[in-house]
Amino acid sequence: MNDRSQLTSAGGQGLRQSAAIDTEAAWRQVLARGAAAVFFYAVTTTGVFCRPDCKSRRPLKDNVRFFGSAEAARAAGFRACKRCKPESSARGPAGGRLLNKIRAHIEANVDRPVPLAELGHVVGLSPFTVQRLFKRGVGVSPLAYQRALRAGRLRGALKEGGNVTDAIYEAGFGSSSRAYEGAGLGMTPARFAAGGRGEQIGYTTARSAFGWLVVGATERGLCWLALAGTSAEAEASLREEFPLATLRRDAALKGLVDAAVGVVAGCGADVGRELALDLRGTAFQLRVWQALRAIPRGETRSYSQLARELGEPKATRAVARACATNRVALVVPCHRVVGASGALTGYRWGVERKRMLLEAESGIR
Repeated sequence: MNDRSQLTSAGGQGLRQSAAIDTEAAWRQVLARGAAAVFFYAVTTTGVFCRPDCKSRRPLKDNVRFFGSAEAARAAGFRACKRCKPESSARGPAGGRLLNKIRAHIEANVDRPVPLAELGHVVGLSPFTVQRLFKRGVGVSPLAYQRALRAGRLRGALKEGGNVTDAIYEAGFGSSSRAYEGAGLGMTPARFAAGGRGEQIGYTTARSAFGWLVVGATERGLCWLALAGTSAEAEASLREEFPLATLRRDAALKGLVDAAVGVVAGCGADVGRELALDLRGTAFQLRVWQALRAIPRGETRSYSQLARELGEPKATRAVARACATNRVALVVPCHRVVGASGALTGYRWGVERKRMLLEAESGIR
């Protein structure tokens, strides 16, 4: 196979991966050199990919392949155009103006659902293009952005000492349960109002058979337990996770380290379950973390099994994300969750440590 046919094959693969792109509409945007387009096109005869508004000579339609991202085009074997510099111009002035219009419309209507079709009408783009453009420019979907605005409004009202019920509805949440799950407070709105910011966290580090441990605790309970290669790395992980908190070293917390290691060793399981925890997350994350604590030592669950046990069989990916954001290793034993085949999948503190923990719990070590 020559270079040209290799690129054609790779480009076809890229097209299948970006099947949601309307190729006829995309081709029309290439012909019109549409600056607002949020895709890339590649030319199999040159091996180059460009922005739709590139000033180079228009290619033949049969030689064009479309991609949703520059990364996908490169993965298919194409190189970036030196004229339009597609990798550096993905967020050009036109895209910025459209983003501002979308953002302004969401902010003006934060108290009601704003569908993608409505946003598309505002800027003259398809709902799919709006979603892609906004997520690429802002980092989250329009829906997630609106939820964040509501959460910020709720936090502001609670900090000012307003009535909790009034604050919930004024922020755009339909009920207190939706506010609890959607605002990401990690506690009830009333508890957040009582002082969820300006945390005082005591901490200590200690060596264990699984590496260095750092524990952090508020007055409500254990809020951080991480594993690292050195004491300095362990302490740094706490500071990165809670950059706005006041941290103070407290040697008296060594008992928390012993209790956590005991959970794995089998001599502190009951103590581990009785430890007071100060976990921060959405209602769904808290449910997952509680389910993790119910997995017996020496046993594992797959992500899909855990989702079914929670009564959410379609939430396998959400369960995996909750495991990945667990802030309290060992005590909330996310290391006991494996892939459907039994393979050790990703672990926040390293797959090798996950293997060591499971071996210790099964009596191999």
